[in-house]
Order: sequence, then C-alpha cells, then structure tokens
Amino acid sequence: MAAATHSRRYPIGPQLDEYGASFRVWAPEGHSVEMVLEESGEAHPLTREETGHFSIHLPNVFAGTLYRFRLDHSETLYPDPASHYQPDGPHGPSQLVDHNSFKWHDQDWRGISPAGQVLYEMHIGTFTHEGTWAAAASHLPYLKELGITCIEMMPVADFPGLWGWGYDGVDLFAPTRLYGRPDDLKAFIDEAHRLGLGVILDVVYNHLGPDGNYLTEFSPWYLSKTHRNDWGQSINFDGESSRFVREFYLTNAIYWIREYHFDGFRFDATQAIIDESSEHILAAISRETRAAAAPRGIYLICENEAQNPTAVRPKDRGGYGMDALWNDDFHHSAMVALTGRNEAYYTDYLGEPQELLSSAKWGYLYQGQIYRWQQRRRGSPALDLPPTAYVHYLQNHDQVANYAMGCRAHQLAGLAQYRAMTALLILMPQTPLLFQGQEYAANQPFYFFSDHNPSLAKLIRKGRAKEMSQFPSVAHHLLEILPDPCAEQTFLACKLDVNERDASPVSQCIYRLHRDLLRLRRDEKTFSRVQQRGNVDGAVLGPGCFVLRFFGENEDDRLLIVNLHRDLHLAVAPEPLLAPPDGKSWDTLWTSEHPDYGGTGAAALETEGEDWRLPGDNWTIRGHCTTVLKPCPRKQINFPPPRRVGLEEDEMQ
Repeated sequence: MAAATHSRRYPIGPQLDEYGASFRVWAPEGHSVEMVLEESGEAHPLTREETGHFSIHLPNVFAGTLYRFRLDHSETLYPDPASHYQPDGPHGPSQLVDHNSFKWHDQDWRGISPAGQVLYEMHIGTFTHEGTWAAAASHLPYLKELGITCIEMMPVADFPGLWGWGYDGVDLFAPTRLYGRPDDLKAFIDEAHRLGLGVILDVVYNHLGPDGNYLTEFSPWYLSKTHRNDWGQSINFDGESSRFVREFYLTNAIYWIREYHFDGFRFDATQAIIDESSEHILAAISRETRAAAAPRGIYLICENEAQNPTAVRPKDRGGYGMDALWNDDFHHSAMVALTGRNEAYYTDYLGEPQELLSSAKWGYLYQGQIYRWQQRRRGSPALDLPPTAYVHYLQNHDQVANYAMGCRAHQLAGLAQYRAMTALLILMPQTPLLFQGQEYAANQPFYFFSDHNPSLAKLIRKGRAKEMSQFPSVAHHLLEILPDPCAEQTFLACKLDVNERDASPVSQCIYRLHRDLLRLRRDEKTFSRVQQRGNVDGAVLGPGCFVLRFFGENEDDRLLIVNLHRDLHLAVAPEPLLAPPDGKSWDTLWTSEHPDYGGTGAAALETEGEDWRLPGDNWTIRGHCTTVLKPCPRKQINFPPPRRVGLEEDEMQ
C-alpha cells in the first residue's frame, strides 16, 4: 500500500479520515515495518521515508480497529508507539480512536491563567470507590462549591498492571483503560469546563516506565547515550537523532491540549529533563502548547527538586516561559512546625515563624544557600518572582506517601494547629494546592502503590524500603511493617470514602473551614490582589507567632496573625505592622478557632479601654490559632494624659 498522501494533524501516530486511516511511526534503524490487523491477521507493509519514518494509509479501517506493528519480519508484534488507546494495557494491541465523534460543549471556555487559581490534586483511581473518570465527574459540582478553580490530575498515560500512581507510564498518548475510555476523560473535562473549572494534566517527560515501554524497539535513540538521572537513562532531547524524539514529546503535549482540551500541565521532576539544546524542550513545549491552545489560556507548572527558577522566567531572560513551580520549602517548614520533627529531608528546616513569613514573601527559602542534607547549595536567586510563580501545599501525593503509614497532616498534628496552618496556606499570596480529601480531613491514607510482575515488584519493595530508611524513626520502628506497595489491599486502602465528609462531625467542620477560607481568598479584594509582588510584609511576634500584613487599596489592609505556640500576651507591641490605619482599630474578621470549625472560640486580639493599665493587656493572641483582622472605626476612649517621654527643663537642673 502506498505511503499516506493525506494531510496529517500530527506527524506521528494513527489518524482517521473519511477514507480510512493513516499510520506513521519512526523506526530509523529498521528495514521494514508492517501493520498487522488484530482481527484478520492481515499484514500491510509501510513505506519507508528518508527521515526514518514509515507510513501507510489504509481504506475501510474504522474506529475500534485493533492493530500492532511488526519490525523487520520479527515474530513479535508491538503496539503503536503513539497509540491513542490500549484496551488491554501496554502489552496488548492498539485501538483506533475517532476524536471527532465526541461532542464538546465548551466552545465558550477561555481557559485559565496563573492568577487566582486554587488547585486540587486528584488521583482518579482512588478519588472515588469506582476509580473512574465518570464517577469523579459526578463530584465536580462539590469541588466547585468548595472553591476549587482547577483540577491537577495525576498522570493518566497508560501503565502496566491494575493500579498505580501513573508515573511509570509507557503509552504517552493513550489515557489508561483503568479509568474508562477516552470519551470518558473528555466528558470529565467538558463537565469541568461547564462548571468553570480548569483541568491540568501531570505528565512525565523525564523517564519511561520499566515495563511495557516499546519505544526503544522502534528506535534506540529515544534514550540518551550520555545523560542519566535517578531512573536510569534520560530521554534523548539533545543528542544524535534527538530531532524526532523532541517531535514525539512536543506532539504529545499538543495532542493533550487539542484532543482532550486540557488547560495545561504539571511537569514531573523537571530537574531530570536534561537538555543542552539551544532551546530547552520545556521552552519549546511552552511555546508550542500555548500556540495550539490559543485563544484559550493554559497554565504550566513545573516540579523542580533543585529549585531552579529558570522554568518560570520569560524567554527573553533565558527562561522557559512556564507559570509556576511547586515549592517544597514551604511544605517542609510547615510540617516541621506542625509535627516538631525535622529528620531526613526536613533536616534543614526549623519550622520557625521567620521561615513561614519569608516563604509568604519570597517563595523559596533556599535560593543558593548551603543545604546540609544534600551537602551542596540549594536553589538559585529568585527574589524577582511574583507569588503566582509558586504553588504551596501541606499535602501532595509524594509528601503524604513519604510518611511511613501514609498519614495526612491532620493526623500528624493537633486539629487546632492544622486549622491554623490551613488558614496560612489558603490566605498567603502563593497559589494553594489541596490534595484529595484534605478539605475534609479524610482518614484514608495515601500510600505508594503499583502493580508489576513479580521480578519488578521485588525491586520496588526493596527500593521503597530504602527510600523510607532515610527516616531514622521509620528505620528503627516501622520498616518491617511498611505496607506492601505491590499489594492490592494497599491500593484499596487509599480509596476515599466520600460518605465520610458528610457523616463525620470533624470532617464537616474541616470542610467548612476550607470553604470559608477559599471564599475569603476569592471575595476579599485585599487577599485577591496580594498575588502581586510587594503587597505583603511580615514580622515575628514571639515563639511560634508572626503577623502578615496584606496591603489593600485605600488602607483597606488585612492582618493575618498566626500563632502555632501557646497563648501570647504582648503588653508592649513595638511592631509597626500591628499599627492600624489612621483613625481605625482592628476587628476580627475570621478566626480558625470559631466553633463552626471545631474550635473553642477566641477573644478579640487587640484590646483597649479603661483597664489599659492591667498587666498583659494590649494584645492577647490565642495559641494554636490564626486570626484575620480588618480595620474598623476606632471607638472614642478617654485615655489619661500621656506620660512624658523626656525630662522637663526644671528637672534637668
């Protein structure tokens, strides 16, 4: 059959048209490639092109057709490297998908931008009992009512086994069959857009999974000959024959934007994406995906363990043009403050008020200082970045699972402290991210889990134990009873119980806490404007206690007073950030100790009156509590004459 002459939407992969379907693969070292139809066993030779691609157009081939490829007359058949669906998993045949058959209803959706986002990290397999896109979609109105603006979906590229996190994906164009069919994913996103929610996808462009990856059967050039990372060989973005490897990944990113209407990406472990090309692959993806989405806006987030801010700098300053970075520094400091423990990778954090307020002002805490845990400098200068350049969190999939028993933050700290820290997370200028179930203090753990063949499972168990052994407390007490990451019960234990959020009094209180804080962040103009750099300042008031002042228009400021320690009495308050606007005093707008949230109430923080001489009067700050203050007209109080500050002339003689 002759090579395809029909115009192609993408340079690789399958494509249906009114006459049949075309197929194109890159196999530069191959001498022949045949497409084999699964049902009939018919083999059709592809035509080799000068670039090392092989292509064919077949008439009378329709959506649902199963097929594989044979390389150089081998007996082994392989799925399409750019397969759009793998109904039987990575080792089975590929299936043709008609992307034009789904009827979208989001024509008026304009996409999202970095400002004003509240992210919700979701693992489809454990978000509901069913573990499907259809089941998850039914809960989107609940997330909208809560105040979420964007779902951050953990990876969905197909992976082997019956459960997993998705970071070992091998079919990068194929949404996993475990959560439903491709149209189910589209329906999820379509419903999210109808409700005004964005959806971004977590993608893994730093390595490929260890089982079911057939890319290297088609070309050894997919993997680098010179670069390595924590998973082995890096993806070849800058070496010999890297042109078409880059094309593969660029096409993949554009494909998710065009065919599934995703609103952007979270890029996993970008420090492991090694590229010395004149244009880094992430910069190319940023440029190409924004063009593909236009006029829709998209949102691009990077995880970068090394805390390199290059990704979010504009391209004219040598950056990649991304929007935001995950910030582990805030998480680590906050968790040390909540738990009192700073072992392993928490070693270089004290959880002190200065760390937390510095994170609110500057994002990363480490911007080039010595980092003892890694015995090197951590980060690079990033004082120029706006608050929108950072995503802050108390929980995410990694950090919950890295507690040996998959414990969540509220289980590691007292509820009062958890409420107080939650208020800081949601009201600080950076973009907050919630991990599924966090909004109602879910009691289900989140473990690391994967389903692999016995030989790989043995290595995964060993690797997980080694990872956990960096925590002395785990190595000494818990290593022998760690949940088996490859056991089905480990996966099932992580499934959320949606009934808990309505049935448990504690869950109801914590849900109201999150809902009201998100409304405050959205509706209070002073909080909504602080994502501009320089609109917040802070000061330490005492052990475990600090103030953040959010500067509003026309002196409509707000104070956020966070006290993670015991009650603090400020008989003297020589801190200018505590001073109210002229002619005003401070009044409580919100407190984490309100009974609606399970608290025991909190008195006014700043007091004045006829008893002003009493010891301890002035500021009384409740322990384990966060309070938001707003200015109000000052009451007229007859104070005694002020004491003289200096000596009168007759007293000096």
